[in-house]
Amino acid sequence: MAISKILTIGDCGGGYSGKHLRQALDYITVPQKTGDGKWVGALNCQKEDAYSQMRQTKAAFGKTDKRQGYHMIISFVEGEVDVETAFEIIGRFAGEYLGKDYEALYAVHDNTDHIHGHVIFNSVSFRDGKKYRYEKGDWAEKIQPMVNRLCGEYGLSTIEISPDSTKAPEKYREWNDTKNGSSIWKDMIQRDIDACILQSPSYESFLSMLSGMGYAVKNAYEGDGKYLSVKPMGMARFKRCRSLGPDYTRDRIRERILTENLSQYQPEQKRAPGIVRCRVKRYRQTKMSGIQKRYFAKLYRTGKLKKRPYSQAWRYRDDILMMHRLQEDYLFLNRHGADSVSDVAATVNALQRRREEASKEKRRIYKERARFKQLFDAADEMRELQECEDCYSRGETLFEEEHERWQELNAVLLKEGYTPERLEALKQHFQGELLLAGEKERQAANEERIAGRILKECMARSVLSKAEKNMSDNIWNDRENTSRYEAANSDISCSKRKEVSECRKEAR
Repeated sequence: MAISKILTIGDCGGGYSGKHLRQALDYITVPQKTGDGKWVGALNCQKEDAYSQMRQTKAAFGKTDKRQGYHMIISFVEGEVDVETAFEIIGRFAGEYLGKDYEALYAVHDNTDHIHGHVIFNSVSFRDGKKYRYEKGDWAEKIQPMVNRLCGEYGLSTIEISPDSTKAPEKYREWNDTKNGSSIWKDMIQRDIDACILQSPSYESFLSMLSGMGYAVKNAYEGDGKYLSVKPMGMARFKRCRSLGPDYTRDRIRERILTENLSQYQPEQKRAPGIVRCRVKRYRQTKMSGIQKRYFAKLYRTGKLKKRPYSQAWRYRDDILMMHRLQEDYLFLNRHGADSVSDVAATVNALQRRREEASKEKRRIYKERARFKQLFDAADEMRELQECEDCYSRGETLFEEEHERWQELNAVLLKEGYTPERLEALKQHFQGELLLAGEKERQAANEERIAGRILKECMARSVLSKAEKNMSDNIWNDRENTSRYEAANSDISCSKRKEVSECRKEAR
């Protein structure tokens, strides 16, 4: 039995409208999936240049925009057909359905449990420039009946087509829903469990991480129940993990944590250094179906689900920087044994001298290396001419001029008592000395920066304490002056009251 499906390849927009078409062609012809290109064929074009010919056809009829092509997928039942027979069926289907009107590239993928084929064809006919038009019901009336007929000729089973031509059979709808992402719970749960297995060092941390992702876990241990079950947010009922596949049972998850967890990796000992190339499998973000989108929207509106708050890390940025500075200051004082401001000042002077000495050492090395510049240049030129010299030594007289130049440079080096190999070692020596002196200079400059900051803060605090003392003295003096003024005023008021009372007595 083979199930067929047709997809559209749209315009990418911008200045590269055929990007999606090219990516689709590249995908179906990957050597790892097609037996190193053995199971790839072409119709009305050359398979090595299919995309260019399709683009030329579009340009010839002025139809380079909008829909670029169509992608058909024919999937066979697992174990029912071999790859060679599937390739013949796919080729015959492409020839009968597309005829002599459209350029097509087809391939069979044998890297999965069930063999399946792909047919990608141009949306524009190379004969009359007309665009392919898919009408509603073509799948039930033309495409799948042709697939059924070809499968019957090879003794394969077929699928029933619904009497209603507008409806696909139940098996096709289930397969189509899975491929389109309508039934995404299974894939989403598998991906989340795989991610937790990779990051968890133990089964308990695996359960904790899964719960942190919003999953409800049931029957986590043998005593709780027979089957481990999980339920993500938005799912109505628990799903048994064993229904996801044999790798998702409770015991199998424990085994995978011990073998697949990243923290369990132990590097090989005594391995020669070399370039390691690794491939990272990137999972696409799972799309929600329409019913799931409406369900989650309803949960948010009713308040049963809350949006995650934005990160507040920016509030603590200054505090974190201050903590790093304090740690840096503490380590500096501990390294240099500085217990007072005078010790820090002395350390600053010592660091300045150390930095100046490192700078002098760098200048000395630069000057010494400059004495060998002409010899280094000659050795570099000899290295560039070495291949020509080898050819001349084998009898290639075409490189006589390069040979004479090489001999001239070699004579210059021998006159000074050097060889290209010795000069290369000398150059590496200078380079190492410069790196060492530069590292010393950078370390001294960094230590000097920390010491200067500490000294500056100490001076600022000293000035602040003096200012506070002066301010307190001024306040105390102001209080004393105020009390003296009030006492004087009280004495004056008493004397005036006495004079007034005496005048009143005389008047009487």
